[in-house]
Amino acid sequence: MSKIGNPPEIDSESPRVPGDGRHLNALTLVAKLGGSYTAELGISLVALDPNEIYKWFLAAVLYGARIPGTIANRTWHEFEAGDILTPERMINIGWDGLVAILDRGGYVRYDYKTATKLLDINRTLLDCYDGNFNILHAAAADPADLERRIMDLGKGVGKVTADIFLRELRGRWQKAAPALSPLAFMAARTLGFLPSKIGNDSDLALAYLQHLWGEHGMTAESFPDFEAALVREGLWLRRRAARRHVQSGENQHMHKVAAARQ
Repeated sequence: MSKIGNPPEIDSESPRVPGDGRHLNALTLVAKLGGSYTAELGISLVALDPNEIYKWFLAAVLYGARIPGTIANRTWHEFEAGDILTPERMINIGWDGLVAILDRGGYVRYDYKTATKLLDINRTLLDCYDGNFNILHAAAADPADLERRIMDLGKGVGKVTADIFLRELRGRWQKAAPALSPLAFMAARTLGFLPSKIGNDSDLALAYLQHLWGEHGMTAESFPDFEAALVREGLWLRRRAARRHVQSGENQHMHKVAAARQ
């Protein structure tokens, strides 16, 4: 269990819930919104079991598409129900079998493309790393090389998917050091966790949030709980902003129609 290091040199500002002046605690946020996505799916990365890491990678691939998280969750559970959670079984079920699972999960718009992508990824993973992500991690020279190797597994594994995957391995894999999620950054700033002096420096923001987490006696291995809670809040903030944009556009349209009738 590793402790989180010293805080960056920034004057502290107490995080608050905007509007009501109550102090916002990182642990309270996690309790309210939920912790790591792996825990939500029943995946444990504590022992770095290669089978568990593979399960999370599959989930990260599903989350990486532009679809609701509920559909990604449901689709992952379809793979779980069929016990198709190893590279070998993924390949053995074949393209038609993968499409059927994806369709049952609601992944309809991306079913053909994703089935092809999954087959390519798993063949590369088996050929290059014996199907074991721990071997891939050991082969990487540094965090940047680790991310590149993940993206090189197959076409369609982009930075978004790699970062989703690596976020929950932060603090467990030595070379897992993805940038702070933009959604988490937005949420942390909106909720008042970040001092204004941090500005737009995501690296400094990550270090500061890790320090806040450590102040509660939490370990580096459990920081993904905090980051995942911030990501969930960031998703909600983004949806709210999108709704307001649509409503604003509708209001402007109504005003134009009213003006044209005068």
